[in-house]
Amino acid sequence: MWYPDSMDEPLLRMVDAVSFAVPDLDAGLDFYVGRLGHELAWRDDELGQAGLRCPDTDTEIVLSTTMGAEPSWLVRSADEAAAAVVGAGGSLISPPRDIPVGRVAVVADPFGNRLVLVDLSKGRYRTGSDGSVVGVDPDPETS
Repeated sequence: MWYPDSMDEPLLRMVDAVSFAVPDLDAGLDFYVGRLGHELAWRDDELGQAGLRCPDTDTEIVLSTTMGAEPSWLVRSADEAAAAVVGAGGSLISPPRDIPVGRVAVVADPFGNRLVLVDLSKGRYRTGSDGSVVGVDPDPETS
């Protein structure tokens, strides 16, 4: 198996989330929580997103009013991962930008597959009793 000389480990660490497009969060939550039994992990109405827990994994289902259906890959650094994909022959679709919990970039491999690259460099969402995002708790490993 070939790895670039500069890579100490594989770039894509795990599937962080799989997003599903919904017309509005309440309709999405009614279906995925109310009818399919998933538990609300967090909700951010400003972003038009809600995260749902999957019982056998840390991977979340993210309902989104602004994104299509696609996986988000957890990486150590969205900036470095995007540069690595482009350097390996992929293309940049959306440059790295800040999100509440870290950074995100969207790239494509040479075959046209979109890869959403997410790092949690700022931490994880802190939620209120109703699941609404009330802040971000820093990750003790990166603080």
